[in-house]
Amino acid sequence: MISEKLKKGYLLIAEPSIIGDLSFNRSVILLADHNQDGSVGFIMNKPLKYTINDLIPEINANFKIFNGGPVEQDNLYFIHNIPDLIPNSIEISNGIYWGGDFDSTKDLINTGQIKKENIRFFLGYTGWEEEQLEKEMKANSWIIAKNNYENKIIGKSTIHFWKEQIMELGGEYLIWSNAPENPYLN
Repeated sequence: MISEKLKKGYLLIAEPSIIGDLSFNRSVILLADHNQDGSVGFIMNKPLKYTINDLIPEINANFKIFNGGPVEQDNLYFIHNIPDLIPNSIEISNGIYWGGDFDSTKDLINTGQIKKENIRFFLGYTGWEEEQLEKEMKANSWIIAKNNYENKIIGKSTIHFWKEQIMELGGEYLIWSNAPENPYLN
């Protein structure tokens, strides 16, 4: 059953057939929560042209901001691997945490106690209503994969992340690893 395979902390890899969808084409999503009421995730491989300092000038760091998904894109979210430093964090899995006290986070970044390998910021998130993700799974929109990077996924380079995931799947997916992002432009 699909819902049994879906677990928070797992990755959702966009099927190569998702073409033309600006949000999800070649996306790799970290599933931050999944329960009977719905699911929440963050796109891990879609950096924006902003840094945290561009959005919050009192933070003296140039950490990239990522497009977390199409929902609430005017809100800033973050995941991290340092719950001992950031109070009120919620564990996703495998040492990855979501949110926490933002004032403490700002101070810790400004004093150099939080490095870019420890935290990743997102504008927006990806959300699914009750059973919506299961329906998308049945329609072959997503591939479920275990997060083998665990909490090191936060510092993972994003340039070829989707391609790497597709290559790890092997088999029929290998041909897609070198296909252009938009095959119509080939």
